[in-house]
Amino acid sequence: MKMKKLIKVLVAAVMCTSLAGCGSSKSASKKDSYKVMIVQQLDHASLDQIADAIKEEFKTIEEEKGIEIEVDLKSGQNDQSTLKQIASSAISDEYDALVPIATLAAQVCATEAEDTQTPVIYAAISDPESAELTDIDYVTGTSDALNTETVVDMMFSQNPDLKKVGLLYSKKEINSEKSIAEAKKLLKKKGVEVVEKTGDDNSEVVQAASTLVASGVDAVFTPTDNVVMAAEGTVAETFVEAGIPHYTGADSFVTKGALTTCGVNYDSLGQKTADLCYEALTEGFDGLEDYYKMDGGIVTVNTETAKALKVDYKTVFKDYGEIVEVTTSKD
Repeated sequence: MKMKKLIKVLVAAVMCTSLAGCGSSKSASKKDSYKVMIVQQLDHASLDQIADAIKEEFKTIEEEKGIEIEVDLKSGQNDQSTLKQIASSAISDEYDALVPIATLAAQVCATEAEDTQTPVIYAAISDPESAELTDIDYVTGTSDALNTETVVDMMFSQNPDLKKVGLLYSKKEINSEKSIAEAKKLLKKKGVEVVEKTGDDNSEVVQAASTLVASGVDAVFTPTDNVVMAAEGTVAETFVEAGIPHYTGADSFVTKGALTTCGVNYDSLGQKTADLCYEALTEGFDGLEDYYKMDGGIVTVNTETAKALKVDYKTVFKDYGEIVEVTTSKD
């Protein structure tokens, strides 16, 4: 069994709080019905896609196993207090498991579930170690960790003469920290000038994108950043109009207008998360890993953006994996 550790969650304007005490652990049990609460950190295309995939997989499990899984979904709107209230209420109402989507939601759920040991099966955590979501008895989940080196290589395949690259992200996103650090190191090693711009809400992100355009960057990289994703529709238009390719950490960015990504399919990630949840509920956590890193190797390209930028994606990205073509979603 995984060793239990103290969970630490960073709260805005509050020092990191350490929680102690073990509480009674909920044991796995095979029942005719279960109640699961999906706790979505905020509403945007990436997380919506994952939530939909989780719900669909639960329906499949119901049919295959002849059981009932009552699934509820609530969004915390990226607010710590709201997420805490959702998780606490679900535990009080004796839900069998919490399925948080994205890092802050997972941290809050893990903390709230400590006393009861209610199973927490998270989805789409880019860096579970940094988020302190490993080595906890009642927690597991899926990771959408990005291969930053591959994305940087794709930039040079498309434009061997790269001189200046913009990094667009939010400092509030733990998900972004590791990938941004990796990108800076890789780009500087190649002699590329790096321009960093950040934003912590839609208006700040849009302004940061405009600033990158004004600075004359040749390309922009954004990892799996939930804050930037929420503004991606406008950001993508800004970069396309300026003739700048936007490389990102998830396919949902691409459906909003970014040029491309090479990474995880979020439908597959959602399905895996639901399967893990069922396994944890019926078999327990003894046979489960701290987390499961999803396979990449899927190059998602927005064909409309590629045409506007005159990128021959079938040629320049052919060596990076299976190419999946999408167009810009109007939703």
